[in-house]
Amino acid sequence: MKQHKNNSAAASTAQNNEADILTALSYLDETIILKQISFVGIVGNIILSAFKLFAGIYGHSGAMISDAVHSFSDVFATFIAFIGVQISKKDADKQHPYGHDRIECVASLLLGLILLGTGLGIGKVGLEKIFAGNYDTLAVPGTIALVAAIISIVVKEAMYWYTRHYAKILNSAAFMADAWHHRSDAFSSVGSLIGIGGAMLGFPVLDPIASVIICLFILKVAYDILIDAVKKMLDTSCGEDYEKRLTEFIAAQKGVLCVDLLHTRMFGNKVYIDLEITVDGSVSLREAHDVAEQVHHSVEFNFPNTKHIMIHVNPAV
Repeated sequence: MKQHKNNSAAASTAQNNEADILTALSYLDETIILKQISFVGIVGNIILSAFKLFAGIYGHSGAMISDAVHSFSDVFATFIAFIGVQISKKDADKQHPYGHDRIECVASLLLGLILLGTGLGIGKVGLEKIFAGNYDTLAVPGTIALVAAIISIVVKEAMYWYTRHYAKILNSAAFMADAWHHRSDAFSSVGSLIGIGGAMLGFPVLDPIASVIICLFILKVAYDILIDAVKKMLDTSCGEDYEKRLTEFIAAQKGVLCVDLLHTRMFGNKVYIDLEITVDGSVSLREAHDVAEQVHHSVEFNFPNTKHIMIHVNPAV
């Protein structure tokens, strides 16, 4: 009997060690991915924004200079996303017993505000040139500005898909916001391309108009990012569809007679669940606990975004 207990303890210890190793490897993989995305985003945007700024100044294109400013804002955006995600991965501590997941929402808010400020600044410059009415005095952009716009579209769209891919793997709102920042830059470069091309064909007013179009794209993305971050910071529910699917899953678990109450709330990119279930009132406390424990593990396994589920058991009358 003693030998059996020793074997069970050894097996349990081995399982715990294996789980610790897998957790450590997962954390290591995430750290490598975070550094990789951040390096590509920061270095890529510095090179691209420098090239676009040179092309805008040398090619006499206000739209390309605006585009360069937008790209340069991506450097700060990626840096903020990296810092926010790194802090959000920290374990819970005495001052933060629920963890640091909401730091990522703060990072997303900062990204949204950077985009908002960038968009408003670009739009202001474009509108001033349009309302000035001195279209004949506007410089005609050079070919280098047109080439820079095409290169920017290709590079920023590639960076969007690259960042989006790893943001999904990390389940990171901040890096998903950063991906859309890249996509908004690609859209703004399309506006630059149209404006620069039109100006070169004899319509110089199209260059500042392109700046205003860029502004609108940026403001739309900023709005979406800010709204998403605010929702996740206000304990917003996960929605009817999610809760319906979750309720049906729990009701189908062995020992659960019905689901009496289910509330969900977003906590950063994670979900907290408050649940009341009914079980057979004649079973022992240990059996009722086993049902709740099984539901707990099943939900956390099948709904990976679950941060924690609190379960209250009601006896069937």
